[in-house]
Amino acid sequence: MLGQRVLTAAVLLAVLAAALASGNPWWFVALLAAAAACAAWEWLRLTVPQPPSRTLCVGVAAVLLAAMLWLAWTWLSGAPAAAALHAAVVRWLTPAVALVWLLAVTTAVARGRSDAPAASLGWSLFSVPAVLAAWSVLALMFMARGGWFVVSLLALVWVADISAYFAGRAFGKRKLAPRVSPGKTVAGAVAGIAGAVAWIWLSSLWTGSFGHALVERGSLWLALPAAALLGAISIVGDLFESLLKRRAGRKDSSALLPGHGGVYDRIDAILPVAPFALLLSGVLS
Repeated sequence: MLGQRVLTAAVLLAVLAAALASGNPWWFVALLAAAAACAAWEWLRLTVPQPPSRTLCVGVAAVLLAAMLWLAWTWLSGAPAAAALHAAVVRWLTPAVALVWLLAVTTAVARGRSDAPAASLGWSLFSVPAVLAAWSVLALMFMARGGWFVVSLLALVWVADISAYFAGRAFGKRKLAPRVSPGKTVAGAVAGIAGAVAWIWLSSLWTGSFGHALVERGSLWLALPAAALLGAISIVGDLFESLLKRRAGRKDSSALLPGHGGVYDRIDAILPVAPFALLLSGVLS
């Protein structure tokens, strides 16, 4: 199992590195779109009643993928509608999705009703704007600021996750949300948030990074609380997916990534972090 995980991770990193190094923004944006569509399909499999979920989930994911690729073409080609669509994402879609993550999702995670029915019209409907907003933010950031900017933002989530994992194993005693994810601990959550703060502090020293943009907008002492908020939101995203999986009686969102589960399992924290990252940094305003 460990060898399978390492091999899958190596392949994914190689594909990501190749897309970033290609010099053609289409490859990276299309890769993001493919990952987002897979995550949407997996999310819907957890929340849409069965049957007839198979056809419906695939259909929604396919339409979403087509919409994302069309948006990418519009933005990259500078089509007449590009500015209006850019404004719609930044001013309307992203704040609305962030509000749902902050209020509705956080409340659901806090309540921890893992015994509730898996089928949920509300969470099924939310999957589309949630995935679309996260993809749009990352794609627009990439087009405006480049690969290093996006990778430095994604690294915040990775550092928070790794910090939480090791601190939880070493020091975790008190459970964070036992009814949702028994493996998560308070110590792990604190370490995850601290890791996010430390990463923003460190990466802010490099021009062109997400951390540097946060500091530029205000100061280091405003950027660090923003990093803590992003670290906390990443935990909410992780716990929310765990809640959906427990309700559906599944360990992984799918088996698309051998040794890792599904795509949603890998990007569950990125989905809520991306909209908040845009709102806090203001880089696309």
